[in-house]
Amino acid sequence: MTTRRQILKTAVAPMIVPSLALGQRAGAVPPSDKIVFGGIGIGSRGAYDLRALLTFDQAKFVAVCDVRNERREEVKSMVDQKYGNSDCQMYDDQYALLARQDIDAVLIATGDRWHTPLAIIAAQHGKDVYCEKPCSMSMEESWVLADAFRRYNRIYQAGCQRRNGGNFELCKELLKSGALGKLETLYANVGPSVNWPPLPSRGWLAAEELPPRQVLDWDRWLGPAPWRPYNSAYVSGGWRNFYDFHGGGILEWGSHTVDLCQWAAELDDTQPVEYEPVGTNTGPYKVLAKYASGVNLVMRDDGWEGSLKTGSCSFRIEGDKGWVETGDATRIECSDNVKPMLRPTAPANLALPSHMADLLRCIKTRQQPRASAAAAANSHIVCHAAFIAYQRGKKLSWDPAKREFTNDDIANRMRSRALREPWRV
Repeated sequence: MTTRRQILKTAVAPMIVPSLALGQRAGAVPPSDKIVFGGIGIGSRGAYDLRALLTFDQAKFVAVCDVRNERREEVKSMVDQKYGNSDCQMYDDQYALLARQDIDAVLIATGDRWHTPLAIIAAQHGKDVYCEKPCSMSMEESWVLADAFRRYNRIYQAGCQRRNGGNFELCKELLKSGALGKLETLYANVGPSVNWPPLPSRGWLAAEELPPRQVLDWDRWLGPAPWRPYNSAYVSGGWRNFYDFHGGGILEWGSHTVDLCQWAAELDDTQPVEYEPVGTNTGPYKVLAKYASGVNLVMRDDGWEGSLKTGSCSFRIEGDKGWVETGDATRIECSDNVKPMLRPTAPANLALPSHMADLLRCIKTRQQPRASAAAAANSHIVCHAAFIAYQRGKKLSWDPAKREFTNDDIANRMRSRALREPWRV
């Protein structure tokens, strides 16, 4: 295992002098000031985040960095149109953007392989971070991410916006109030496997002619992922379901719904101690997990009786007195005894603005947001443990305190991934 001293020396390469040491104002934004943002890797999902951010008067977006010129131009056009000027600056190197002393925070919406390294680099520069999920590619990245944001005293908000969604908040409230009785089982939607198989491909796509670097910087696009020949399908979103770029189908959706289960049950500081894979890679499949308290966590891609009504990213809470289930459609399905306690909740499209508002408030107050680095690390570790159990094809026992599997040495070697030089976590 990597020692703390090694982590401090090689969290990312090259190491950067934190901007606080340079006299930057990051982390000390006066309450009356606008919070100045830059963005890195703003594609389709990132543009969705950015549009939400641009609705807030207390935020100002001034710069974008991307390895694709097309994306840089698109984001600049969006921002300039919003502000009625041509001030948004474009960069093809993240270090150039992060060196700007006027930038307080960054929006990171690259592919998964870059999330942890870029977030840590930003923290070293004294920046606060909003980072899309999945937040890590391995257990080790999860631990280092949480440690870095504690060490650098930065604010981190994972893109788990459902934690600030009204229907999800109501489900948590019903559990906490005792309306469901004693908690027995949490269910997380991690499918469908037809689109997101639990075991991603280890293969490569055929090589294509590489575009000019000013159009696409392929080396920087790959970043910490293993080298492989260029193929345009990767860049247009086809990197998903390839192991080198992706944490597996369980993590893809578990970073949404397992995260909700951990949050709703107030288990953000731990993980289950058992993981048992069931089913095949073509589905249906499940991973049956259990917390030390005896509470069950079922990660499944089928059996969603109310899924057509509750929408995508659904999760379910079952107690010994009742149950409740909801998803992106905001509709809440529940047992009969719970129905009198339901009330209208905010529309689904308000979850992300509420999540951004949570971030902006915490940047000013220096309080931890709902989807902090520590919370994201724990929910992602659950998904990584389930993914490892599925790869091993056997029931695994896990010790959250020791951070190790107690019955499989091979599984323990799978807690980390090698990164391409010069990147390190």
